[in-house]
Amino acid sequence: MKHQKLSRRALLRGLGGISIGLPFLGAMSDSARAGTFPKRFVALFSGFGTVKEDWIPKGTETDFTMGPILAPLEPYKKRVMVFEGVDYESTNHGPGDPHQLGIAHALTGMELQEGTLFPYVCSPGKSVGWGGGISLDQFLADQIGQTTKFPSLEFGVQVQYADVSARICYRGPAQPVPPEDNPYQAYQRIFSELGADPVEVARLRAERKTVLDFVADDYSRLSSRLGASDRQKVDAHLQAIRDIEKRLDTPGIVAGVCNAPDLGTPVPPLENDNFPQISKCQLDLLAMSLICDLTRVATVQFATVQQGGRVFSWLGHNEGHHSLSHSSPGDPVRRQQLVEIGNWYASQIAYLCQILDSVPEGDGTVLDNTMIYWCSDISIGQQHTHTDMPLVLVGGGGGALRTGRHLKYQGAWHNDLLIAMSHAMGVPVATFGNPAYCKGPLAG
Repeated sequence: MKHQKLSRRALLRGLGGISIGLPFLGAMSDSARAGTFPKRFVALFSGFGTVKEDWIPKGTETDFTMGPILAPLEPYKKRVMVFEGVDYESTNHGPGDPHQLGIAHALTGMELQEGTLFPYVCSPGKSVGWGGGISLDQFLADQIGQTTKFPSLEFGVQVQYADVSARICYRGPAQPVPPEDNPYQAYQRIFSELGADPVEVARLRAERKTVLDFVADDYSRLSSRLGASDRQKVDAHLQAIRDIEKRLDTPGIVAGVCNAPDLGTPVPPLENDNFPQISKCQLDLLAMSLICDLTRVATVQFATVQQGGRVFSWLGHNEGHHSLSHSSPGDPVRRQQLVEIGNWYASQIAYLCQILDSVPEGDGTVLDNTMIYWCSDISIGQQHTHTDMPLVLVGGGGGALRTGRHLKYQGAWHNDLLIAMSHAMGVPVATFGNPAYCKGPLAG
């Protein structure tokens, strides 16, 4: 059979103008080889550093075992790059306390602005302004995000506040990009019935109909014209949308965790104990945004580095993450809780990998064409330093990354890692952030 050739912006269409975007399919390109598929970039941020001894893998560069914190990523070890010895050199320059410096420099590699807007988190007698330059995600969005519906998407999990300690993304100096904390609003913006009248959408929702019901006929016509691989990909995509719809429409049950159901009201996205549920919803939305080719650049920020941090009550904790990060390394109970928190964050990365790896794309999967960067604001909580930062890359970057490695450096500069990631995304640059802290793309 001669399979149908589709536009990259092809939609399933239904009654009332309702449409759903399709994932990137082999039928949208002249070839189904992995190299013809789009590259995606995702940055995830979690604060307060790590417990380095339990974070570092054991073994050689290519034959290693994940430590207790990174253990959830063991199934994806062949797609992982774990970094040691990379410093946030740029944080040694300019104003800001350690948390503000780390979060604002993580993706910009640029000094914060002088100013009186925000008191230091750990030293209220001083103050600082916003970040001083464009972040890597927004830079890449300008380069590779102009052919998708959304140049970039910014998701938050209980970020809540609006200051320099709560922003990782910048369009430029003093131009912070706020994340969307509410997955229900994010869903409406990204996935809800594209082009449909909002009043009509509300009426359809009230009748408890799913948007997928309205495009079923068009899907049936399309399915008969697709190859087996494309059909599998579309089926997985539509099932994921249905799962998201079900979860958002029945907010008393989120991510399989049963709470006292309130079928008429969404789960409050900013309540501490809803952190895992909101995380799962946001990661689902992020994954589907990439699979649908609605965006190729996205960020997820977990909480903020002020206000004490989240209490990981679902892990049995009763003390905030920030407070735990200041505890004595000799306190075995608090140390173990920090390990559990790091392990939980790693499990979120693994969950995102699981979704992306389940969708075939050419000779590989969506994960093989994605680069996921996991970063933090400081290295070790008790020290508040920016040397030997806990940094991880996952995914193949469309073949640009030689993965399955534990890379050890000595005082390498993280601006050079930002340069290397830009190169891996097909955007060669000589410097990124402040050129004074750049030597060239990170070796290896």
